[in-house]
Amino acid sequence: MIELERGPRPSIARATDRRITVAGVAVAAGFLVASVASAALPAAVRHGLWLPVHLALAGGAGTAVASALPFFVTTLAIVGPSRPIVRAGAIALIALGAIAASAGVAGGQSPLALVGVLAYLAGLGAVATAAFAPLRGRVVMQRRTVVAAYCAAIIEVAIGVAIVGMMLTGFAPVAERWALLKPAHAWLNVFGFLSVVVAATLVHLAPTVAGTRIVPRRTASLALVLLVAGPPLAALGFALGVDLVARIGALVEIFGATALAIHALAVWRDRGRWTTDPAWHRVTSWSLTLAPMWFLMAVAVASGRVLRFGADPAAWRLDDVAAPLAIGWVIQAMIGSWSQLIPAIGPGDPVTHARQRVTLGRAATVRVVALDAGVGMVVIGSALAQALLTAVGMVVCAGAILASVIVLVTTLYGSRVGRDSRSLVPDPGG
Repeated sequence: MIELERGPRPSIARATDRRITVAGVAVAAGFLVASVASAALPAAVRHGLWLPVHLALAGGAGTAVASALPFFVTTLAIVGPSRPIVRAGAIALIALGAIAASAGVAGGQSPLALVGVLAYLAGLGAVATAAFAPLRGRVVMQRRTVVAAYCAAIIEVAIGVAIVGMMLTGFAPVAERWALLKPAHAWLNVFGFLSVVVAATLVHLAPTVAGTRIVPRRTASLALVLLVAGPPLAALGFALGVDLVARIGALVEIFGATALAIHALAVWRDRGRWTTDPAWHRVTSWSLTLAPMWFLMAVAVASGRVLRFGADPAAWRLDDVAAPLAIGWVIQAMIGSWSQLIPAIGPGDPVTHARQRVTLGRAATVRVVALDAGVGMVVIGSALAQALLTAVGMVVCAGAILASVIVLVTTLYGSRVGRDSRSLVPDPGG
């Protein structure tokens, strides 16, 4: 619930803001295609899983956050959006920064990577400005926990990205301790930024998708508080080389991920019974329910290594968590979210939105099952050292991701064609 000053609700124009959000989602989908394509490069060029994961997370998910987070905040607060140039600039800076940083690291060009880092930091500042400047303290929000979580997430990733920037400049205190600061950077960026933003968004988006009321749940508030607190504690433990602090952060993160999974199951239990667009409802509700389960698995694995090794470089291994974290959690949440948002805020009239729901629901069951089965095969194959099973799982995941991107592009293109066609029909009242 949102408490406002007494008086009539103001009319707020959001058409431009919605178009910018949808355009940003399309750019984010492009990063997912680039991530899949980069997996075919030689391992030495892509630095193992580094390039595909960074294109998907820093690029795809980062751009999606820059697109949707300001929209969510201003909509929740019932205030007007920021200026279009700030909104579009934030998305462009995040996207260009991710491209430059990825290309710079992959090509061994530190100056280019540093330019990307600086652009990304500027983009984060623009995202914060677009999201929080319009509030100006004019509303009193009961959902302040969600907005506070968004704010904390941006602060955490700014620190995480700044650490990389200092390493690229050769700043001695960072460069000399990079073995310990690299896990700190990973925890702040992946668990502290992307995971907190996705979790905070699901708190109010998942009930809408499930067709149930958005009611205060202790598990939701607890999850956000713990997920905000866990990563900086773990990162601080790595930065200081203090095992106890790192382990406390890992435990807090496990409890937060568990609370989020319980919240997702509670929303699923209370879901409504839809009578229309069943395929579209499957792709949205299944995706946003299954994603937190993969997040819990990824957190359990990553935190388990911290509990075992403490503040040690061996406590972070990207290969162990890449599939459940990047694909099962972040990418699956992106697909479920854009499938819900496009018909809700995208271009077109009610007839167009109905057609969009049909298109977005194409092969819904196959796409969701393939994505989650692929992640499962990668997890099992990696655990059992079965390279063939792991490779098959990655191919299945890639196919499911590309299929979802194709469905998104088809939906947006169909909306454009439909709008252009209607513009050619004479106005009967003219």
